[in-house]
Amino acid sequence: DITADAMEVGPTLYYFMGGIRVNHDTQQTNVPGLFACGECAAGLHGANRLGGNSLSDLLVFGKLAGEHASDYASKNQFKEINSQAVESIIRKNTNILNREDGPNPYALNKKIQSVMNNHVGIVREENELKEGIAKLNSLKEEIKNVKADSASQYNPGWNLAIDINNMIVACEAVAKSALERKESRGGHTRIDFPDENKECLDFNLVIKKDDDGSMHVRKEPRKQPPDELSSIAYATLEELENA
Repeated sequence: DITADAMEVGPTLYYFMGGIRVNHDTQQTNVPGLFACGECAAGLHGANRLGGNSLSDLLVFGKLAGEHASDYASKNQFKEINSQAVESIIRKNTNILNREDGPNPYALNKKIQSVMNNHVGIVREENELKEGIAKLNSLKEEIKNVKADSASQYNPGWNLAIDINNMIVACEAVAKSALERKESRGGHTRIDFPDENKECLDFNLVIKKDDDGSMHVRKEPRKQPPDELSSIAYATLEELENA
């Protein structure tokens, strides 16, 4: 009874402030014919998404993505499916079931959660982030050999084993981006860089996974906002409060 007894609460990730690069008009990604919107896409909320904005984000940009995806589909012919690529993906996912032995997906999931909780938490610091990235890299080798039960019916272990391959990519992207952003702003807090840094407003951090599986972060100059928005876009929280 939470009206009478204390209830344990804890922070958790609830929204990505970054995401896939999309065209702001069409929501098309850099992959022709692939559209994205909502939390998975690079949105307009900057360093902090205010409560309730997620729904309006989905409604506005979901509508744009749907309309332009429909338009794209009506104007373009479907290409012939690459059967070898399809077979490769099927083989990769079914190998998880067919291995004789390997790490348990639930145990690996717990390890990933532990690394992110301990090293890429609410308050971050350079050495902790570097240690966390090193641990994520070591987990990649274990994930390659993950083994799920071969049950033919409902199989959440298999689902998790597949998800882990994507989870480790997202975790590494978050950790490496957090390491590169040397300031505290919005939902991002670095105890070794406790203040906002105006220089960080001049670039976006773009992270890319290469063919060999390695991930690299680069600083890409950000387009300048219109003159009438510049004073707001580049204002610190203190300056806005005193305005």
